[in-house]
Amino acid sequence: MSSLSTIFIIAFWSCAGLIAFTYALYPPLVWCWSRLWGREPAARDVSDQDAPMISLLIVAHNEEAVMKQRLANALSMDYPRDRLEIVVASDGSSDRTTAIVREQGVRLIEFLEQRGKAAAINRAIPQLRGQIVILSDANTEFDSQAVRKLVRWFHDPKVGAVCGRLMLTDVQTGRNVDSVYWRYETMLKQSESRLGGLLGANGAVYAIRRSMFSPTPDGTIIEDFVIPLLARLRHGCSILYDIQAVAREESAPRVRDEFRRRCRIGTGNFQSFAVLWPLLNPRHGFVAFAFFSHKVLRWFCPFFLVGLLVSSLALVDHRFYRIALVAQLIFYAVASITLLIPNRLKLPKLLALSGMFVSMNAALLVGFVRWLSRSRHGSWSPTPRASILENKSG
Repeated sequence: MSSLSTIFIIAFWSCAGLIAFTYALYPPLVWCWSRLWGREPAARDVSDQDAPMISLLIVAHNEEAVMKQRLANALSMDYPRDRLEIVVASDGSSDRTTAIVREQGVRLIEFLEQRGKAAAINRAIPQLRGQIVILSDANTEFDSQAVRKLVRWFHDPKVGAVCGRLMLTDVQTGRNVDSVYWRYETMLKQSESRLGGLLGANGAVYAIRRSMFSPTPDGTIIEDFVIPLLARLRHGCSILYDIQAVAREESAPRVRDEFRRRCRIGTGNFQSFAVLWPLLNPRHGFVAFAFFSHKVLRWFCPFFLVGLLVSSLALVDHRFYRIALVAQLIFYAVASITLLIPNRLKLPKLLALSGMFVSMNAALLVGFVRWLSRSRHGSWSPTPRASILENKSG
């Protein structure tokens, strides 16, 4: 066997091993560890008398279609009204977003120039009154107890941020449509939280102690990932996951909208690495291991998949690697077909997962190219809402 063949064999098994580790081995491993050595932190119910001052910050850009409904939901929270400051930061909105906020009597921080969500958060948070800031999106709906659930952890001064649970709902029926992959990610969050290694938060529903907030670069794309982890890096605080602090959001109505969102997140992933790479330092213990296993390996998975395909092709004269090549081609063909099938048609879970896996890694690859070419910025626009699309087509 030539030295070149040996290199390709090493490449094949290295790529296969890293893919298998991040997707198939790490999840059950971290689940088992969380059951053996994990600790469920103690929450303390918040009474009206002891309730801390909270600021609920909603950053919006051209959200007139959902803003009235979002504010009605925010105003209905089961939390003392004199301890809950609701604030909308408008990032250069050019529609009726700001007018709707004023009509509802909610505090408005208006930025005339659109500079991106991260920039709006950076400029808005110093102007807030709350000891704890809850960040959310305009298209999100909180359960009535969500604020209390998030806040109840902050009696512990070591807690710096708390991430709630986002549930995806069907556009037509409003029913929960969390996919197998989404439930798998929820399990990972719970397990990592029990082990003290939760990585980031979900921008739709999370809280941070205002004194531990650090501004991110204005062009930061996935600020909900970077902000909590910066707090951990700089203050050594813990980040928790509360499955009972529930928020709901409509799933993306079109496949291309979801893919566009994933591409943007992919760009943000590689961008964030420039800020968060110190988390790989072994002195961070389990956090370093989780960051490498759950995030960094995932981000580079598209390159492992390409390496697997190329090395299989280079070794096609060997029976095993020829079979591996055919299996990969069949997998990609089936996954591509599933992505062309309309969302309304129910697919077997394994087929749906194959399409999601390929789509997610393709988006990461596009995100990497955009990051590498520096064609990235922090400006943003809301994902088209189903109701808007229906009106346009009607």
